Amino acid sequence: MFNHAFIIGITLNVAFVIIEVFYGWHAGSLALLADAGHNLSDVAGLLLAWGALAAGRRAPDARYTYGWQRASILAAFTNAVLLLVAMGSLMWEAAHRLHSPVPVEGMTVIVVAAIGVVINGVTAALFMAGREHDINIRGAFVHMAADALVSLGVVFAGMLYLWQGWAWVDPVTSLAIALVIIMSTWGLFRQSLHLLFDGVPDGIDLAAVDALLRSQPGVTEVHDLHVWAMSTTECALTAHLVMPAGHPGDAALEAIAGALQRDFSITHPTLQIELESHDHGCHATIT
Repeated sequence: MFNHAFIIGITLNVAFVIIEVFYGWHAGSLALLADAGHNLSDVAGLLLAWGALAAGRRAPDARYTYGWQRASILAAFTNAVLLLVAMGSLMWEAAHRLHSPVPVEGMTVIVVAAIGVVINGVTAALFMAGREHDINIRGAFVHMAADALVSLGVVFAGMLYLWQGWAWVDPVTSLAIALVIIMSTWGLFRQSLHLLFDGVPDGIDLAAVDALLRSQPGVTEVHDLHVWAMSTTECALTAHLVMPAGHPGDAALEAIAGALQRDFSITHPTLQIELESHDHGCHATIT
């Protein structure tokens, strides 16, 4: 679905990196050069997200029984780390530049950065539709939206420099934008790291899942309940249901699976039926 978006986004951003490096060097603008470096990291991020999308479609086999679906979580995490590192480097360089501001070619900075606003805005728009349901796509969207914000800030910095001749505006703008992007990226970093450690995905209340399973006819106890993300779009569940009356039949299990998908978007449930409770050495997940 997003293959064309990745191709267009990568092509546009590679071309823009070349333009920004050339004119940033020529104009002596740290903001443009820093933005070019950030755009280069975004190209890597887009390639990573695209590769993860392709890897997630790999069919399961005897060695990888879930396929490579987790690649999308790893890509989202790596994208967040790349963005945080890029912004940290930008802040470090901007802090040094504050001590010794240098003149820049304001009009060149404005024109090149304005092109960046358009390119990055268009690329971000390509991923807007998938950002709510897939944190891998959200990582690509955040990267490109952040780039558009950086480029917009550089435009304002160039305008202030032309108006007042303040050389310090360039590094100060870089610092301010970096802080904003770090704050907006932290959620992606936290969420992807949480999923890498098999944390319960955001939006799923484990106690509510437990209550739904306990409410099913014939269920007297639920234990060994686990919920985790197989990928950035699919969730799995395993649970042991104690049903003294015996197996309820396939239709009942299909109804439970349907309820889990409808209420919690859990698409891969595995339920084990037991006549009486057994200790399998698994710590309780609901207290």
